[in-house]
Amino acid sequence: MSPLVVTLWLLNVTLDTVGQLSFKAAASDPAAGDGLARWRYMASRPWIWVGLISYVAEFLVWIAFLSLIDLSEGVLLGSINIVVVMIAGRILFREKLTPLRVTGILLVTAGVAIVGIAGAG
Repeated sequence: MSPLVVTLWLLNVTLDTVGQLSFKAAASDPAAGDGLARWRYMASRPWIWVGLISYVAEFLVWIAFLSLIDLSEGVLLGSINIVVVMIAGRILFREKLTPLRVTGILLVTAGVAIVGIAGAG
């Protein structure tokens, strides 16, 4: 993979992770309340906007990334986002990583590594 493809891939992973974590932070605020008041509260918080901006930027980066590699390779490489978000959720939100989830993380990571190695050749 070219340096540009790797850069776009890492930027995509970063933006997706920031977006997911921002949405989680906005949605898990205990002061949010219920119903429509909850949505109004979340819309007034910066985390929801950080998440939205991250997703828009990620969309643009993803299009650029896909313009440089095959879709089948890009989608598989994009799967690493799941792993990064799960680990970040564990660190920042103390979410549980069960043995089954850890096994999933290892399998996804192995698959991405195989696709990355194959794409480099």
